[in-house]
Amino acid sequence: MKKSIIAFAGLLLLLGIFLNTEVLAEDHTKAALEHASAAVSEGKAGKSEALVEHAKLAMEHTLAAAIVAKSIPKGHLDAAAKELQESIDHGNLGHAEVATTHAEAAVEHIKAAGQ
Repeated sequence: MKKSIIAFAGLLLLLGIFLNTEVLAEDHTKAALEHASAAVSEGKAGKSEALVEHAKLAMEHTLAAAIVAKSIPKGHLDAAAKELQESIDHGNLGHAEVATTHAEAAVEHIKAAGQ
């Protein structure tokens, strides 16, 4: 009886850890989408510096979500991170239009990861 209680408690603990990581991934995905969308808005306004700031924040959240994500969502988050890095690189060079295009691609990947 004691062993079954311990086993059940262990199962509940693992379930709790799994659910918490899923919630954590959702929170980071949501924040990544907000910042990537803001990067797109800033880029469309021609504001490279502000685009880069939001793209960096989106990158942090995207990478955090990718750590706990699995399967197809992880692939989309990895692709979003690559697009965000391109956006940051071009934004730092003052290429707002190209940086915006990469930020838009990142938004699409983040949205796909969240579905």
